[in-house]
This record gives sequence, structure tokens and C-alpha cells, in this order.
Amino acid sequence: MPPESISPYLPTRRDWLQRAGCGFAHLAFAGLAAREGLGATPATVRNPLAAKHGPLPARAKRVIFLFMQGGPSHVDSFDYKPELIARGGTSVPFFDSRTVANTGDVKATEQTLMKPLWKFSQHGQSGLWASDLFPRMASLADDLCLIRSMHTEGVAHGPSTLFLHCGATNFIRPSMGSWITYGLGTENENLPGFISISPSTGNGGPRNYGNAFLPAVYQGTPLGSAGRPASEATIRNLVPSAGPLSPRKQYDLLQALNAEQAARRPGDAEIDAVIRSYELAWRMQAHAPEVLNVDEESAETKALYGIGEKETDSFGRQCLLARRFAESGVRYIQVTYGDNSANPAWDQHSNLPKHGEHAARVDKPIAGLLQDLKRRGLLEDTLVWWGAEFGRTPYAQKNGTGRDHNPTGFTTWLAGAGVKPGYCHGETDEFGHSAVSDKVHMHDLHATILHLLGLDHEQLTYRFDGRNYRLTDVHGQVVREILA
Repeated sequence: MPPESISPYLPTRRDWLQRAGCGFAHLAFAGLAAREGLGATPATVRNPLAAKHGPLPARAKRVIFLFMQGGPSHVDSFDYKPELIARGGTSVPFFDSRTVANTGDVKATEQTLMKPLWKFSQHGQSGLWASDLFPRMASLADDLCLIRSMHTEGVAHGPSTLFLHCGATNFIRPSMGSWITYGLGTENENLPGFISISPSTGNGGPRNYGNAFLPAVYQGTPLGSAGRPASEATIRNLVPSAGPLSPRKQYDLLQALNAEQAARRPGDAEIDAVIRSYELAWRMQAHAPEVLNVDEESAETKALYGIGEKETDSFGRQCLLARRFAESGVRYIQVTYGDNSANPAWDQHSNLPKHGEHAARVDKPIAGLLQDLKRRGLLEDTLVWWGAEFGRTPYAQKNGTGRDHNPTGFTTWLAGAGVKPGYCHGETDEFGHSAVSDKVHMHDLHATILHLLGLDHEQLTYRFDGRNYRLTDVHGQVVREILA
């Protein structure tokens, strides 16, 4: 697909004059006319977020990304290593990623192996190994596609989190959700195409759902903030404020002022984004409150997600919101389990048993989400992605009670549209430290997810500062072995 085939629409001077002359009423009529066949011209209804098709057959229409901020331990959850269990407490030489990054010393150093704190067993007809850290997810093993050979860039949370979301450790790059909405638009003109539920303000913060050099219309819309109750994850100022003018008159006045600015600066993408954001906000006032109201769900559905239970209520609400947004046509939905502290939720350097507390908060809601999507038929065209910026080391840290960051080998899983269910791809070494077989780099995972959405990661480009950019830069291979 050439870049121009999916480039954002830049309105003509005539378009701006139409807006200035008629305001939102003209746009509203144009949109209605297009839907009802009333003869609107193409120039009056073009929308950069209009739904588009990629160049490849699409298996998925949308993505729900469950981000486990901080890095859960793969060797305590989904990567079964009998040798690690047998030799726990003994010393083994390792090339430690953090030591290499900080000192440049590539010599192996002796480390004390730490066996898993949770018991492993096989699950489902597929016989996938998983520990009892996540018993409910493990019970759905036949729906999961495990990738146990992930590796990535960066050894600290900041750069690795940026790489996970944006494909770069330090440069300002568009986030994955922005790339996807740029390539495919949205299925629902009354909601944002890209939503981030309870994102963290640290380790990249807004850059993890930002548009960078892509037009502003493709940036993500944040709901709430990590570490705060999900009941606060809502769209601010959704209800019009009281004033001497009616909400409609307030809106028309704002649009008239915006149109005047646009007429003075024709072709300005930022002005266009502001105008479109007001248009979207106006439509959202009528449609978003219903989607955000999880309390209208049945008691059985809320119980499935753990809503009403102390441990699971908050993340259960996040996951249920994700399902409701997916059902309503939102293209890309990030759901963060984390906080805004210097040490993110799963970052147990000295207190690995705390993994159990975090798992108890997310296990039931995630399993509930998968079950709910499946019974509604949504899992057939929704790709669910569970993972983090990296894994953790198989050796102990800080008095033998925690694990350090590990970007050289870890696990993620996918479920739903287009991936093999009950399947395990790749392996780490005998201790779970480094990916050694069928290795999957983060660029490869990004390329594969785009492929499942019908996008070619090599063709999804945007020209900026004299060169073409893409999510996977000049890297990435589709992992065809996991495709159904």
C-alpha cells in the first residue's frame, strides 16, 4: 500500500469556506446526506478516521491490549522450567542484561537460581503448562496462543515500555494504536478510534498513546489514570456545562470560531484536528455515556468480571469497559494494570510474593473478558494481547526474594482472531533466561498484529522529515507459525 493511499485528508480551501459559512450544521447535514444517499459530494464528507481496509485479508477488526506494567515473571507463570525447579538455590553464570547495559562488561557473572514460587501443571486438551499464579487464565489454556520466546530492547522500564508501545526506546514515535487508526480508521464515528484505559503517567506517559508526528486526529483518548479506581476512568466534561447559551449554541459558536481560524490557515492539520475533536465530542455526548455505563450490565456479567469484589472490582471494570468499547467499534483499546509509582506494579525486585496480590486482581477479570468475548461471538474478530515490556530473571535479586528485569527472554500471549488456540510457540533456555528457539522480537510481534488486522507493516508508512517511518522501522517479520 503506498503511503498516500492511507494518508490523512487535508481539506481544501473550499471545504474551509463551507465550514465557515455554515458551521457544524453543514457538516452534520453532509454526514447525514452521505449515509442517506442525499447527494453530498465527496469533498464534504471525507474523514481521516473513516473506516478503511488494509491491503491484506483481515482476521481481526480490533485489538484489546492488556498491559501488565512492570513485567510479570514468566518463569513463575507461563514458562515451565523443570531444570530451574531442580537447581533452585545453586549458582550459575549468566550474562546479566542490566550489568552489560550499565558497565559494558560482557563477562558472565555468578547468579543464584530462584525456583518458581507457584506450582506448574498442564491445562486443557492442549496440555499447555501454566502455574497456579493465574488459575483462571490457565483454565482457558485452549484459547491461548503462548509466545515463550519474546525478546526486546531496553533494560529499564522507560525505554522498554516505549519500545513496547511505539517501537523505539528513546525517539518520539507514534504509538501502535495511532498507527492502527491511521491505517484503518474507526468503525464508529461517534467514539474515538483509539482508547487507553487507566494509562500510567510514567515511563513514557502520554507518548505510549500519542500520535507523535502523525496528524493529531490519530492520538489515543485516555480514560482515567493508573493507580486510581476504574470508576473514575471516564471522559471528562462529557456533560455540557451550564451557561447562558444552550449546549448546541455553545458548540456552534466554538465551531464558528474554529472555522474562522481554519480559513486563515488553510491546510493546517492541527486546526483540522481541533475542529474534528469538537465534532467528535459533540457526537460523543449522545453516545458515549451509554457505553461507559457498565452498571447497566447484568449481575451475572458483572460477577464474571469480578465487579463488586474488593480485589477485582477496579480492573474488572476496566476489562468490561474494554469489551463495551470493542463491541461499539473502537479499533484499538489499551487496558493498563499498573500505577504511577517509580516502581510499576509487577516490578518485584525484592518481594516476588507480591506477584500473588497483583495476580488476584487481574486473573478473574481477564478470564471473564475472554469468556464474555467468546460467548458474544466477538472473539472471532477481536485480538486480545496480554503482555508487558519485558520478563524477569530466573535468578534471585536483593537477598534472594525478588527478580530483576529480563528483556532477553519472556512470555506474552494472544487470543482470538487469527491465532492458533491452545498453541505454544518458541522456547527460552533451560532456566528461562534467554530466547533460544523460534525467537520473536517485539518488532516481529508488532508486524504480526498488524498483519492480523490486514495491514502490511512494511507498507504502513508516513513520510516525515524527509524519510518514511513505520512502526517496525526497518525490522520485523510476521510470525506465521502462530497464525490459524
